Amino acid sequence: MTDRIEISSIIRKRTLGLVFVLGAASLAFAQQKVNVSGKIVDKQNQPVPYASVSFNNKASKLNSDATLTDEKGDYKLDLMPGNYDIIIEAIDFKKSTLNRQITAAGNLGNFSVEAEAAVTNTKTQDIQGVVITAQAVKPYRVEIDKKVYDPSLDIVAKGGNLQDVLANVPSVDVDTDGTVSMRGNSNVRFLINGKPSSMLGIDDGANALQSIPADQIERIEVITNPSSKYEASGTAGILNIILKKSKKVGFNGSVEGTLGYLPNTRLNTNLSWRKGAWTYYINGGGGYNRNKSKNNSDFNSYLDPQTLNDGFSMRSIQNGISEGENKNYNVTTGFVVDVTDKSTLNASVMFRNFNNESTGQTDYFDNVIIKDRNATGYPNVPYTLQEQYTNRLNTGTNVNNSFQADLGFEQKIGDKGQLLSLATSYQKNKSDGTSLITENGYDNEFDIATNTINNIITNSINTTFLAKADYELPIGEASKLEAGARFDANKNDYDYYVDQSQNNGPVSVLPNFTSNTFYNENILAGYAQFKSKIENFGYQVGLRAENTNINVDFQRVIDAEKKNVEKNYLKFFPSVFLSYDLGKNNQLLLNYSRRINRPRSFFLIPFMSYNNNRNLFSGNPDLNPTYENSFELGYSLSKSKFSLNPTLYFKKSEDEVNMYQYSGLNEQGNTVLYTMPVNAGSETQYGLDLNATYDPFKWWKIMASADIFGYKSDGSYEDFDFSGDGFSSRFRLTNTFKPTKTTSFQIQGFYRGAQNTVSTQRKAMYAVNLGASQTIWKGNGTISFNIQDIFNTRSRESLVTTPSYSQYNYMQWQPRQFSVSLSYRFKQGDKVEQPKRKKDINNNASGDEDQVPM
Repeated sequence: MTDRIEISSIIRKRTLGLVFVLGAASLAFAQQKVNVSGKIVDKQNQPVPYASVSFNNKASKLNSDATLTDEKGDYKLDLMPGNYDIIIEAIDFKKSTLNRQITAAGNLGNFSVEAEAAVTNTKTQDIQGVVITAQAVKPYRVEIDKKVYDPSLDIVAKGGNLQDVLANVPSVDVDTDGTVSMRGNSNVRFLINGKPSSMLGIDDGANALQSIPADQIERIEVITNPSSKYEASGTAGILNIILKKSKKVGFNGSVEGTLGYLPNTRLNTNLSWRKGAWTYYINGGGGYNRNKSKNNSDFNSYLDPQTLNDGFSMRSIQNGISEGENKNYNVTTGFVVDVTDKSTLNASVMFRNFNNESTGQTDYFDNVIIKDRNATGYPNVPYTLQEQYTNRLNTGTNVNNSFQADLGFEQKIGDKGQLLSLATSYQKNKSDGTSLITENGYDNEFDIATNTINNIITNSINTTFLAKADYELPIGEASKLEAGARFDANKNDYDYYVDQSQNNGPVSVLPNFTSNTFYNENILAGYAQFKSKIENFGYQVGLRAENTNINVDFQRVIDAEKKNVEKNYLKFFPSVFLSYDLGKNNQLLLNYSRRINRPRSFFLIPFMSYNNNRNLFSGNPDLNPTYENSFELGYSLSKSKFSLNPTLYFKKSEDEVNMYQYSGLNEQGNTVLYTMPVNAGSETQYGLDLNATYDPFKWWKIMASADIFGYKSDGSYEDFDFSGDGFSSRFRLTNTFKPTKTTSFQIQGFYRGAQNTVSTQRKAMYAVNLGASQTIWKGNGTISFNIQDIFNTRSRESLVTTPSYSQYNYMQWQPRQFSVSLSYRFKQGDKVEQPKRKKDINNNASGDEDQVPM
């Protein structure tokens, strides 16, 4: 009951108030309008469906408006009386302009448009003004350099978050701990609306993904082999999350609320108001959820094998359960204005708060080897075995506040498609955490009980500045030159403090774990790429240059001087994309790109976290970036009921970063696993990524994806061998049924095959999810229900074996969950896109103003 009252208070204060304020504001702008209607026809008096009809008021742009004709060519809208220039645009028809004086409500009659005079029998390439919005027939589409996934048909993720949506995206895999990978590679670069975003917080972890509601996501671009126009980081590829930004006229919006178990409660709203040249929007909401994870391990450490009998080992059994409570809210507001017919200005600000309270309990059972016990009565035994029991309780809080401000400007130059785009972004994240660790131990040999208390205080500030410029120059009817420059400045400050008291003794600072770190990274990039098309053959070639400058200052309490890491390197990243149109919606795609994986700041410094004192991670100042060459050969077939998109891929990395692990004993004689990143050899991955859809009936849609791949690793470090090869697979199948016009349900399952290397054996995993939805309130509302992991099988099991230790690990991030969500949509107009730019000749038609790929 307390939780429900607290959740209700959060939502009422932070979200509902926002809805009512904007609703009241929209009424304040209401004026006395008249309803006008009409019909658009061709020269044969046949209706022209989905034509764009713009009414530009001669006296005031604020009174201008626009709409689309329906399938019968009819339109209607409310206008202020006045003199209007009426502009009519439709695919394969000439642009038409006329003038009318509107004084009262009524029908304006038929307006006629003339068909475009086609030079060839091909469809018109210059689509200058119309974007038709309807429910997507296919959940994803394939373009020359990316796949675009539409989550609107994803019933299983309704009422969920970004992590839930990503679990259903083709070529993407979400692990039990929230780690996102593409084709088995977790080095994924996340972008929000085409650029890094504070919405993801300081890191890209599961908590950040869970704070972005599914209801705010318009689409996800899966870029497995990015072109030179995109930043080069992320060897796995790029996931570009495009958030909703309504372009509908009048006041429009939606509200969605969710209730679920463990529990999971969320309320979100998306609101917009478009009047004349101005569009205002605001998206926001709040949420509360609990999570519960389980982590068990069995660790065997082999010490001094020449001295000890064969098979004699030290064993540590760990059983842990973690629970957490997360509260978050976010709000994004901004505007887009057409300054002139050829220039557009957009600005936005974003605020985000994430608050986490966690509790973790781990029970340890240790068989500890004690050496040289002569003084205590063991004259003939050089080693003795001692049993210890330890209970570790960790309670902590973390508060993250994020701010982001964006400003963009687009200027069309001339009438042949030249475009200059400028954008800048300022982002700041501040995270403060506290943790109290209480550890009670018992030694059965000496009948000694110990009590240790640790306090951990963490503070981190991340500041990012981004500035970029892009230029597009069409050349003739079939070519385009693109060029641009970008500057990224990232500054991270970390403070980490740990103290300790034992058996109610004095408090002392732990010098090995108390440190200050200052991390600065500046990246200056420039690119140029050319694309063209010769009959059925399309090509795009590009080259990107990135100069990276990194400076890290690290100081521990025990060090008299700071440790400094400096890295400066200039690298080039080419890309080639080829396409061949086979006709009848058949296309071949071949591409190549070179990518980079820069080490994270924590990977470059000898920093160690104390949250788990049995698993200690330390950075490596000598670590270098990983470079990868990636090749893809794809085929795209699209029919009315069937689509097939197989892709063969091959990736080869150099200076691969692997985790070197070794075991040891701490001061209490307990087992400790140390981990450090190292550059060790290379890695090759090859496989078939297959995505398909099939609609056997109007009421049944099937989406399937499979990734069947082989891998080979070469490399070693000290006594740890990273070499290995094998074959594995990932499968996902989604069935959507629509028994009536207003009812849908969906069942989705996935399977991930076992994957082995020389030292690691990872078992197979599968899960099944279920969702259902019902449209209500004359199509303006939807109620949805879903169950995640019906059979509670989503867990990870692995076994690591090395010459010095072996470890079995079981991990379940979340148990079975279910939720119910209710959404309501209110609107005053239809979606209309004003004339902007030409359609990309190579079908790379992503000309959205909210994308910033540089």
